[in-house]
Amino acid sequence: MYDVFALPTFRFPEGFVWGSSTAGHQIEGDNIHSQVWKKEQDAPYAKSGKACNHWELYRQDVELLAELGHQAYRMSIEWSRIEPQEGHWDEAALAHYIDELERLRGKGIQVFVTLHHFTHPQWFEEKGAFDPYDNLKYFERFVSYLVPKVAPYVANWHVFNEFNLKMDPGVGRWKFNMIRAHALGYHVIRQHSKAPISTAHAFVDWFPRRRHDKLDNAARDYIDWCTNDFFFHAMRTGELTYPHMDAEYDADVKGAIDYWAVNTYVRHMVDARHAKFRGKRFAHKHLPMIKEPFYLEEMFPEGLIANLERLTDKPVYITENGCACDDDRWRIVWIALHLSALSEAIERGVDVRGYLYWSTMDNYEWGTFAARFGLVHVDFETFERTLKPSALLYRDIIRANGLNPEITRKYLKELPTLGG
Repeated sequence: MYDVFALPTFRFPEGFVWGSSTAGHQIEGDNIHSQVWKKEQDAPYAKSGKACNHWELYRQDVELLAELGHQAYRMSIEWSRIEPQEGHWDEAALAHYIDELERLRGKGIQVFVTLHHFTHPQWFEEKGAFDPYDNLKYFERFVSYLVPKVAPYVANWHVFNEFNLKMDPGVGRWKFNMIRAHALGYHVIRQHSKAPISTAHAFVDWFPRRRHDKLDNAARDYIDWCTNDFFFHAMRTGELTYPHMDAEYDADVKGAIDYWAVNTYVRHMVDARHAKFRGKRFAHKHLPMIKEPFYLEEMFPEGLIANLERLTDKPVYITENGCACDDDRWRIVWIALHLSALSEAIERGVDVRGYLYWSTMDNYEWGTFAARFGLVHVDFETFERTLKPSALLYRDIIRANGLNPEITRKYLKELPTLGG
């Protein structure tokens, strides 16, 4: 167990940006034209429904962000709302988003806009989504329609969110298409905006379960290339590479990124003795902070340092990092530890420009409402928002541009335990 009370005072560079992240489908509710909504209707898990009802309560939520002192806010604009049927543009939905963007700008909050956060229109899904290369023209049309209209309000862009982790058999061609779709989006945005552009990357720390076992390490390196380095390499060189695929070069891909947008949570164990390489966590590190099994059952902030040291060629923003827990004290511990690790990564030479906590509020977590990440508690029946102690801690961190023991002790009286 880490003793967060013993952490020394640390501060972040002048101009460091603080904020939080969300995704449209997870908070807006009634995203009825998306492919995910369609899948939910026949699925055995929880449906998004009204989610946090942010679509109706966005004005209140903008005020809440300002109250909490957030300097930046990451949100997605749902393609399925903008183009619910092929070739039909919903002007009312566009006006809704523009009003939200204007309100955020009016509060002095920098907006990071994601153009595709896992969801797209059902009609696009029925065409095969991004599997056929020819379908990229539909995404290009959407980006070309939207970007000029919202560009005046956007401080940072994400073309996609976390397409990098998919490892199904035969996924290589799809990944090549996604890299090219990212580059296509990049070049369209650049025609209308000078703001920095990236794609949010799920940067998993893959860890060999047997540290000095050659097979575990070989499997670890293989998975790391398939989920991490294939993207970094393509952005740096224009070369598209993936196992069982002939390499391809695309000049439009090279350099089509202005900074690394990093979503970072925990490490995953690689066990080459299992067909899918999935290994169990070390028992002494297993930390189930919610009542149902979930993938974030460990704290491993040192992995953040190790991964960020691989990204010293461009500026970095942490665009997601957060803790799903029932006891908010764990969230305070999480934030303190990860910010300490982030501060050390900066000392080691990584040009980190900002940190966006996931998530602003409790949300729909792709099949469950039990995984509560939010700084703000949401009652999913009344949609009432309530500030958690972690939200107030984070506000003090923003004000101080760092963390000291006095701030920690103000909101955390004792270290939490799962032992009762």
